Amino acid sequence: MTTLRVKVKPNARASVLEPAAAPGDPWTAQLKAPPVDGKANIELIALVARHFGCAKAAVRIKSGASGRMKLVTVDD
Repeated sequence: MTTLRVKVKPNARASVLEPAAAPGDPWTAQLKAPPVDGKANIELIALVARHFGCAKAAVRIKSGASGRMKLVTVDD
């Protein structure tokens, strides 16, 4: 299981997942979706799953579902 700290920036022009610049820094996710009705969370899960080449069901938001800083787990 992989755990990522992700800083989310909703309402971006394009959806991009950027790895951490240094160990211990958070990943950055720019999402096209607005932070309304969980749309940004759904897009974040799809983006992380695509990046790691796994199913969306293997990705979970462990904490921070309603904030900008999220803890995301990926089952290997």
